[in-house]
Amino acid sequence: MEITEKNFSFVTQDIKELANKARSNNKISEPLYEKYQVKRGLRDLNGKGVLTGLTEISEIVSSYTDESGKSHPCDGKLYYRGIDVENFIAGFTQEKRFGFEEATYLLMFGELPSKPQLDRFKEMLGEYRQIPPNFVRDIIMKKPSKDIMNALARSVLMLYSYDNKADDISLPNVVRQCMQLISEFPLLAVYSYIAYKQSTFGGSLIIHEPRPDLSTAENILWLLRTDSKYTKLEAQLLDVSLVLHAEHGGGNNSTFTTHVVTSSGTDTYSAVVSSLGSLKGPKHGGANIKVVKMFEDIKEHVEDWNDEEEIAEYLDLILHKKAFDKTGLIYGMGHAVYSLSDPRARAFKGYVEKLSKQKGMEEEYHLMTNVEKIAAELIAKERKIYKGVSANVDFYSGFAYRMLGLPMELYTPIFAIARISGWSAHRIEELINCGKIIRPAYMNVQERRDYIPLEDR
Repeated sequence: MEITEKNFSFVTQDIKELANKARSNNKISEPLYEKYQVKRGLRDLNGKGVLTGLTEISEIVSSYTDESGKSHPCDGKLYYRGIDVENFIAGFTQEKRFGFEEATYLLMFGELPSKPQLDRFKEMLGEYRQIPPNFVRDIIMKKPSKDIMNALARSVLMLYSYDNKADDISLPNVVRQCMQLISEFPLLAVYSYIAYKQSTFGGSLIIHEPRPDLSTAENILWLLRTDSKYTKLEAQLLDVSLVLHAEHGGGNNSTFTTHVVTSSGTDTYSAVVSSLGSLKGPKHGGANIKVVKMFEDIKEHVEDWNDEEEIAEYLDLILHKKAFDKTGLIYGMGHAVYSLSDPRARAFKGYVEKLSKQKGMEEEYHLMTNVEKIAAELIAKERKIYKGVSANVDFYSGFAYRMLGLPMELYTPIFAIARISGWSAHRIEELINCGKIIRPAYMNVQERRDYIPLEDR
């Protein structure tokens, strides 16, 4: 069959039959997982992660143990290098500074920088905030992708070809590569979106040069907006969001991917692209998009946004798979680790409220707070969740990005722009402490059988 652009992605009947064969011959009996005590998802029956490594980069606290050894849920806490992230945010915001670059320094190098150290670090990031000549034309514009995460991954892999020391995994070289990628990510993501938008919808193609004197958050808004204008509060909210998304323990899927791939000895570009592929998944980095779509659905079906009874009735329909996408999930509620509260949502909520007032979107903000309260009560009552349920950071981040006028295609890439700081820190930590390639065990449960000659099958 001739491969053309029209039939390249066409699923034939032969492919469907092969898929059915794969499905029937790969289904493992559920009781076997319990029989062999397999910790599916590397979590035990209580949802607690299996210990696979040690880290000094960040700590997530969601419970405490009493004198008898019994565990109790508590309000969540997140620490970056032992520092409470809420106190960290309060510190730089009180001094009217942006904090993402400082958070990146803290995560990567293990200590708070002095003013001269921070100034030099920001200066270096500004110097690295550029991509190779003609890269936009030759790589980004050549074949724009509707999925900006895939476009971002492709660009990162292509940057390998521009690096004369791409395979050098000595610590100084890896630090240099990580700092360059941290600086380049906003450009790669925004330019990829602009290329996609222009190729799909037409219109003018406006590419702004980054400004080395601006923070990462400011540069995102500067590059994305046609007039490059933004308010101080807009940049501040985006900066806080980047800080809160920069790191979240070594066990989250994309960061664990960083450790796994780094342990093989591969190059920085391959490790980062692997983590991007993980983050792209809707169970990981794409959750806030689901929240935004769910709220659009709620606004269509709930007439009075202040009527808690009407809101509860519709949320009950969502919970019982009778409304929205019929999965039974109220998106943005609950977390794999946190119980009574997510500290990131707690820290972010106040900035979201401030911006909603500036944007004249207070009514929508109050709808969100009503849904947050009512959904927690409904889920706790319906599902009997042992550890409690609360809004996570995704519950508010999607609404925040929408107020900033950010296109939905960039929601997950902005997560990546933040999280590469954490990935970089964990790559460095793995390289320094790595002794063995990470290789967990899988038990084979297929019975042995004889080979049958082709003519006898």
